[in-house]
Amino acid sequence: MHRAKSVHSSPTVRHPTSTRLRVLVGTRGLFLATDETRMKHGHAADKGRRQNPIRVSSVFHPWLRCFSIAARPRWLNDPLPMARWIACCLFTLLAGGLVAETSANETAAKPNVVFIFADDLGVNDLSCYGRKDQQTPRLDKLATQGLRFTSAYCAQPICSPSRAAVMTGKTPARLHLTTFLPGRPDCPSQMLLHPKINMQLALEHKTLAEYLKSAGYATACIGKWHLGGAAFGPKEQGFDVVHAGKANTPPTDDEGGKGEYDLTARATEFIETNKDRPFYLYLPHNNPHVPIAAKPGLVEKYRDSFNPIYAAMIHTLDNSVGRVLDKLDELRLTERTLVIFTSDNGGLHVPELPNTPATHNTPFRAGKGYVYEGGLRIPLIVRFPGVVPSGRIVDTPVILTDCVPTILDLCGVKTDDPFDGVILSSLLRGGQLSARPLIWHFPHYTNQGGRPAGAIRDGDWKLIEHYEDSRAELFHLATDISERTDLSAKEPQRVASLRAKLAAWRTSVGAQENTPNPNFDPALHRRLYVDIDTSLLTPDRTAAAMRPKLEAWRAGMDSVVPRAKK
Repeated sequence: MHRAKSVHSSPTVRHPTSTRLRVLVGTRGLFLATDETRMKHGHAADKGRRQNPIRVSSVFHPWLRCFSIAARPRWLNDPLPMARWIACCLFTLLAGGLVAETSANETAAKPNVVFIFADDLGVNDLSCYGRKDQQTPRLDKLATQGLRFTSAYCAQPICSPSRAAVMTGKTPARLHLTTFLPGRPDCPSQMLLHPKINMQLALEHKTLAEYLKSAGYATACIGKWHLGGAAFGPKEQGFDVVHAGKANTPPTDDEGGKGEYDLTARATEFIETNKDRPFYLYLPHNNPHVPIAAKPGLVEKYRDSFNPIYAAMIHTLDNSVGRVLDKLDELRLTERTLVIFTSDNGGLHVPELPNTPATHNTPFRAGKGYVYEGGLRIPLIVRFPGVVPSGRIVDTPVILTDCVPTILDLCGVKTDDPFDGVILSSLLRGGQLSARPLIWHFPHYTNQGGRPAGAIRDGDWKLIEHYEDSRAELFHLATDISERTDLSAKEPQRVASLRAKLAAWRTSVGAQENTPNPNFDPALHRRLYVDIDTSLLTPDRTAAAMRPKLEAWRAGMDSVVPRAKK
């Protein structure tokens, strides 16, 4: 046992009617004693025999030596209770300092979180995912420094519901927010009516920002929200700093076409301001959502790509991400910052506004607005030095609903609240994830040609149930990643089993259902959804070559939408 090497005491102060108490400080602690006690026990503080004096603290403060306390007998005749009272006071003061110091240390030890969300970025739009005609060196490097998922899925193949899932860890069907806000209107070309969805993320649902804020994090939402207007914005959902920026900006030397560098500047400013405390930065870019625009010089650089404007936008997005990563390096925050980069849904593969299709999702079928793989699969890169081994590529299916419980776990924030996602921490560290089905409920028609449907992936099997006519398609993804060979007729028992799982899940989450459209026009339906099935499009060499073939379809899709009354 380590023993005190020395004890320092104050000079004795004589008083005719006083009892002398001394504070003794040794390397083993702080003690109170009367002169009589010291004489009786021979400086017990040095020898570890502590009947009297009374130990006050086990912490040695070098600046504290000793002092005397005189207590008048007429106030307190017995010195021992007085000693205990003083000991208690000193202990309270010292313990309070220790608690404050410990709390500060614990807060400083919490990891930072930077969550960067692209808008309509396709699964194969990054070089590290195989794209050859678009360059993304900073995101490629991020992938080598961490983990890249090859079977990551969005929570819904369209904007708002996917964002709601990232905020709450709950499936869009449970939130009754299942399509973009405000959604495509009901049209005579549509066999079914849309269910009435919530027009905002309800405040009753606790967000990741609220969880982290209560744990001492500074929080910021810098970029696109799209989860509700007044009284339902980021400020009401746990974010201290909010900056929406501009969704569309004229490209200049200092700015891209989607306000990327303004958002980046605000993001790096937030990081700088909060470098000495844990922070959560949610950075949802408007890039590469339509309308698409980019710097002319970059467009020229990518003139031979599938879509030069889109490729230039991806270049700008990559550069913007790089600036955020550079700021983490500059402030020496990289080692204790969890960085996540992903997209809200699959890439836009059909014409919609000028200069589109934006991209293609080859070899996956369809894109945004569909529950085929091209609409659901997204890039997902995670870097967390010391926790996530670098250079890993993982094919385990995961879904963005997993983000909230996973981030909370990695940040050490405990909660008993239920989530629809699961904790991926073990998988991120190099372990395994128990098999589970992934399920989507998408009872909507979309601007991209999608129709109401549900989907379930269970292992390598995927079933799509079309709500218009209850038709089912079954695909074996391990051998048919492009979803071209429907095996439903050959696997009736598997179809029945997956249908049952899908139906039971819809009931469990309280999913909303479609109802028949009384104004349905079968001829319009056939012209827009059957004669041209945009889920089966195969890309030409360039987007420009595809546009003329789809102009009539695009015009028809837009013409049936009722115009708002002025």
